[in-house]
Amino acid sequence: MSARIWSILLCLWVIYTLFDVTRGWKKIPRMSLGIPHTKSQRNYSTHFYKQQIDHFSFGNQSTYLMRYLVSDQHWNRTGGPIFFYTGNEGDITLFCENTGFMWDIAPEFKAMLVFAEHRYYGESLPFGNASYLPKNMGFLSSEQALADFATLITYLKSTIDGAADSPVFSFGGSYGGMLSAWFRMKYPHIVVGALAASAPIWQFTGLTPCHTYSQIVTKDFSNTSSSCAESIRKSWKAINQLGSSAAGRDFISKTFVLCHPLKNQSDVDGLKSWLTDVWGNLAMVDYPYPADFLAPLPASPIKVVCSHLTDATLPAKLLITALAKAVFVYANYSGQAKCIDTSQAATGDLGDFGWYYQTCTEMIMPMCSDGEIDMFEPSPWDFKAFSAGCMKQFGVMPRLGWIQTMYGGKNITTASNIIFSNGDLDPWSGGGVLRNLSDTLVAIRITNGAHHLDLRGSNKNDPQSLIDERNQERNFIRQWITRNETIAKKWRYKDKFSAMRGGA
Repeated sequence: MSARIWSILLCLWVIYTLFDVTRGWKKIPRMSLGIPHTKSQRNYSTHFYKQQIDHFSFGNQSTYLMRYLVSDQHWNRTGGPIFFYTGNEGDITLFCENTGFMWDIAPEFKAMLVFAEHRYYGESLPFGNASYLPKNMGFLSSEQALADFATLITYLKSTIDGAADSPVFSFGGSYGGMLSAWFRMKYPHIVVGALAASAPIWQFTGLTPCHTYSQIVTKDFSNTSSSCAESIRKSWKAINQLGSSAAGRDFISKTFVLCHPLKNQSDVDGLKSWLTDVWGNLAMVDYPYPADFLAPLPASPIKVVCSHLTDATLPAKLLITALAKAVFVYANYSGQAKCIDTSQAATGDLGDFGWYYQTCTEMIMPMCSDGEIDMFEPSPWDFKAFSAGCMKQFGVMPRLGWIQTMYGGKNITTASNIIFSNGDLDPWSGGGVLRNLSDTLVAIRITNGAHHLDLRGSNKNDPQSLIDERNQERNFIRQWITRNETIAKKWRYKDKFSAMRGGA
């Protein structure tokens, strides 16, 4: 069988199994949203570094090629800082294109930019086209990814002229923000500080209530319009009512212009799962200006969505009609889609598959809703059922509590030089660090800010509060880099003086 045919068959298997397992299985939503592929607006070069597949076994010498991107057009080649992006669960070029804050501040800091791709995503596949076979996925973890980042930085500093003494500051948003914070905690000798934007490092069992995410999403909608949130709350009953008959399913399918008409209850459940993700995604990207972070959307998209949901007392069919119009703001704002495809697998983004594996091993972030204090259909957190789904799909059992053991949970005050930024509109902020833990573990709250809004590039519609908060981040970055350089110079002077005395 040719390599091309094998690749196609494997991709089809991954897409089929991903679609199959997520139907009826309560999955943890992706934190980083899919970003449309657009023509590059950034000036960078692409490189590959030979990494160990297993950093923690001396018996496994297998390697793979890790992709990373570099922009050094503004870099001071005599020890200027390196701004290092800790890659998320996706193609690194997407995060490179959309992390405008790093590009905005690179000239003033005379910094080199490095965007490192997370293993098992994009082109950094340890086993090539076979990377997503269950037997090959055991090396997909945050610990292995952090080791990748550490060894890559060590390599860069030892091979790039002028970089040996360059201080490294890490940046990341969402899961990448969690990695950025953990990177500073685990490798403080590698990075002098970290900006962890929208990083819910406490969104784990025993640290944050499971309903927090759903409540924040609901608050975003209800603050825009109480009838909007109430319409969504009542829509689940309407969908269940109509979805119980063939005629009702046909009505829903035609009203939503679904690419794949609803044929049975399983399809109805799939639609409800997709809608749940839609409302959460809208809360994440409720930016004050038009953006295409996951799809072309208007400014303040929740406000536009809610303009279609003004009457929660409508009968079932009229409510579903209004709901469809609201959803089209998210799913077809450009008007170019011929039908609405509710299958995540249809995007062809295999990053979903890798993320679901990670949530089945260490990234276990409980999610629940009750339909009373939130606008979602009641859905309790059932760890036993969740674990059964993980075992069925990947042959693994979630390691409950491992993240707290590895990274400290809420006992992180021995760490330093980390900025935790969170927007109050972002549903993931409930699992983030929202208050200062020390002088060097600082929390920045972004008023009316959505998911890692501060990491996006500057925009003429940025509110003054966001501008001020970005300036705070600049000040901490400059302060910690300067402090590191002062300490480094002091020790270099001592080493030089000791060498001179020894030589005498």
